[in-house]
Amino acid sequence: MKKVILSLAVIATMGFTSCKNDAKQKTETIEVTNKMAKANVSFGVRGNCGMCKKTIETAANAVDGVATAIWNLDKKEIEVSFDDAKTDAMEIHNAIAASGYDTEKVSGSEEAYNGLPGCCQYDHTMAMNQSGEMKE
Repeated sequence: MKKVILSLAVIATMGFTSCKNDAKQKTETIEVTNKMAKANVSFGVRGNCGMCKKTIETAANAVDGVATAIWNLDKKEIEVSFDDAKTDAMEIHNAIAASGYDTEKVSGSEEAYNGLPGCCQYDHTMAMNQSGEMKE
């Protein structure tokens, strides 16, 4: 009986130790992934409202390698952090343009623009990369 109990204790200990090492391994992998080559870029994107913000950020975040994308309504500017081993700035410009929005380098898809809600159909001559200061 003692041998059975001792055997079960050894097996349980090995199981818990194995699970603990697996969790540690996953944590280390995540830390390494976060330390991958990063690039940061900001550029102008035309848009009008909160719905525009959601669409623009979703388009940028859908690009493989993009870590964060935040569009500023007042400045008409997006700031993107990405893994430059997986993508580049032009791929992000193209993704945003495909969703219907003009960037500094790529005009938005006319078909996608026409499908945007009325409040999101911006003026194509709208200034981008503004200071963000409110005008009186």
